[in-house]
Amino acid sequence: MEQQRQLYPIGIQTFSEIRRKNYLYIDKTEYVYRMTHFDSKYVFLSRPRRFGKSLLTSTLHSYFEGCKELFEGLAIDKLEAEWTRYPVLHFDMSMAKHVDKERLEQMLSVQLYRYEEVYGKVSEEVTLNDRFSGLIRRVCQQTGRQVVVLIDEYDAPLLDVVHEEKNLPVLRDVMRNFYSPLKACDPYLRFVFLTGITKFSQLSIFSELNNIKNISMDGPYAAVCGISEEEMLTQMDNDVDILAMRMEVSREEVLAKLKDNYDGYHFTWPSPDIYNPFSLLNAFADGKMNSYWFGSGTPTYLIEMLNKYHVIPQQIGDRKALAESFDAPTERITNITPLLYQSGYITIKGYSPITNLYLLDIPNKEVRLGLMKSLLPGYLHQHTMDGLTTVALLYEAIYEERLDDGLRLLQAFLSTIPYCDNTDYEGHYQSLFYTIFSLLGMYVDVEVRTPRGRVDVVMRSLSALYVMELKLDKTADDAMGQIDLKNYPERFALCGLPVVKVGINFDSERRTLGEWKIERLSELS
Repeated sequence: MEQQRQLYPIGIQTFSEIRRKNYLYIDKTEYVYRMTHFDSKYVFLSRPRRFGKSLLTSTLHSYFEGCKELFEGLAIDKLEAEWTRYPVLHFDMSMAKHVDKERLEQMLSVQLYRYEEVYGKVSEEVTLNDRFSGLIRRVCQQTGRQVVVLIDEYDAPLLDVVHEEKNLPVLRDVMRNFYSPLKACDPYLRFVFLTGITKFSQLSIFSELNNIKNISMDGPYAAVCGISEEEMLTQMDNDVDILAMRMEVSREEVLAKLKDNYDGYHFTWPSPDIYNPFSLLNAFADGKMNSYWFGSGTPTYLIEMLNKYHVIPQQIGDRKALAESFDAPTERITNITPLLYQSGYITIKGYSPITNLYLLDIPNKEVRLGLMKSLLPGYLHQHTMDGLTTVALLYEAIYEERLDDGLRLLQAFLSTIPYCDNTDYEGHYQSLFYTIFSLLGMYVDVEVRTPRGRVDVVMRSLSALYVMELKLDKTADDAMGQIDLKNYPERFALCGLPVVKVGINFDSERRTLGEWKIERLSELS
């Protein structure tokens, strides 16, 4: 008989609903207490989409409304003694996406009107900022308590136009005017909390709000959103066993798969391992692993930005940067790193206190494969589905230890792709090869790297460890000579499998694989 599964709050972002209907809630209330009792009453948090920002905002809403019964048994239950009820103004900007100036102003007006119906409105208050300012003052006067302002996804109206010279300043002015009372109304405010994906500079949005505290990279808040490994192993321990049973694998295997697919996020360093909460909960609910987070968003805008900044697939991850160059105000960026980081496509993987440089890389398998699938049409155009089929057949050949047949299949497929204008530079074929072999990660453990411009593939199947080298317009022997077995990653080193060296030459004139050589380590002298 199957064990009882918990109810998972897929798509539910309201704290009170989760608690009243007994959905799984990963306890973040210790952070809520810490956040509301430290020295700044203006707090900003940046995290990628679907990472729990709205639920955190909703939790703050219930806390400030003094709903003590909702917090019974949670960490804050032992920390909070007062449970003072404050009036809360909660604005959700997520509805204001893909809008022009008139529509944005209308949507902000509607959000204000909801509260004006309760607290009244003065006829002289016409502009959005005058109405907001008057509202805060009246709420404080009528309730006798300072006001809490929660603004979720404050940057949603700006994300679509962030690189448009014409529309960005227009919408930014609307938002700046709307938020401006937050400074003038300081005596009437108990707490102000804003969430977003990107970090717009204080100059452009909060022109006078210079005391806002950005906790996005603060160590104590590293796990304020997302699900840490410790939280998964304690608060979801039974769920792990149920998932293993449903997938018919051992607990150890399911933990390894969850880690490979959904773990790997860090928003400061050092940091606990953070899992993508949207993907993790969906995997537990479905009893299988899929591309949940990546599949839930449209990466069209990201692909356009990669093209704008001329970023090739192998340049997306494995980069080093100072904090100010990736945790940067969005409208000032000169490369794609801040967008990739703030959107969750790359994350912190290490830090050097000597240089203050952070190592940034793609967080996990789900994001890597999602990116590669999205990038493939840039190389194969209308042949993308055939390309994905070819990857599957290539895996089948590797699985059956017929690598020679697999490479012949890839050679035949690539020769059918029509010539395109953007294929006449040397890196094009390396990028295509990198993308195709990265997609083998759907089936096998694979790393594709490009030290010093060449392509180096290390792939582990059930029967062998393949170390591959790609050369362009050279020879298979040149590629073979480039393979240094000392350099393949440590994660593969102890697998105990026979090693197979593969040297491949890419023929740019024929636009496909030229010759290749395959040698088992036992055959080498």
